[in-house]
Amino acid sequence: MCGIVGLFLKDASLERNLGHLLSDMLITMSDRGPDSAGIAIYSDKDAGRAKFTIQSDSAHQDFKDLPNYLGKYLNCSVDMKINDTHAVVTLDGSSTDNFCKALTSFNPKIRIMSRGLSLEIYKEVGLPKQVTERFKIPQMSGRHGIGHTRMATESAVTTMGAHPFNTGLDQCLVHNGSLSNHNSLRRRLLREGVHIETENDTEVGAAYLTWKMQNGASLGEALESSLEDLDGFFTFVVGTEDGFGVVRDPIACKPAVMAETDRYVAFGSEYRALVNLPKIESAHVWEPEPATVYFWKH
Repeated sequence: MCGIVGLFLKDASLERNLGHLLSDMLITMSDRGPDSAGIAIYSDKDAGRAKFTIQSDSAHQDFKDLPNYLGKYLNCSVDMKINDTHAVVTLDGSSTDNFCKALTSFNPKIRIMSRGLSLEIYKEVGLPKQVTERFKIPQMSGRHGIGHTRMATESAVTTMGAHPFNTGLDQCLVHNGSLSNHNSLRRRLLREGVHIETENDTEVGAAYLTWKMQNGASLGEALESSLEDLDGFFTFVVGTEDGFGVVRDPIACKPAVMAETDRYVAFGSEYRALVNLPKIESAHVWEPEPATVYFWKH
């Protein structure tokens, strides 16, 4: 049920190959989730600029006049690069607070996939090979990234129901498993003012971590708290601006394997996701322990 992958690069010479390596890892996991797929890429920041990934089913029509509209609405310079149904919008960081309002006033059907300084998320219905080729993921570079191929259990097969879920700046989450208390937790988070868009249990998990961090917890502390507050079976891989973290529930019935060398740290639902990584034969390979938080950062 679902396949997840993650790759954190220690060696900067591998950064130009991040998209290729992640795509290959995710494609290997295709039979674990035929419904939708997505990848988050963390690349270099553009000083003073914020980055949004947006999506529309009619992208070229809906995005046609968007940069000019946003520039006038926000009174700043706006750049946009269309990539199939998605586009990456970069703008002055001081204008980000009004971006959502400006986007809604232009076209409320355009969706925000991610927001931050370095994060880009691309996700759609379809198999990993289709999705990665569609967005030219193998040609992308970056410092780290995570990916997911979904077998839907908690909500409909839609673009918005695909992983990764972005609920905080430069933060996203992929998940294998099922949260049994997501409905009650969703109601609690909504009362706290947390923005949640879908009925997907994974978005609730992502929003929970964001909420904890907004209230002063570190990512590690938020992941530790999730072991107490989230019911069900789960393996989480969380991406942040400077790294990624892994945690499994106390029973840990969902498969997971990790590998580390002096050049990278990698995660896969199964070892076969890792077999084509450089020098994997000499890597330290292990199964992450239950109820244990792992984190690497640049």
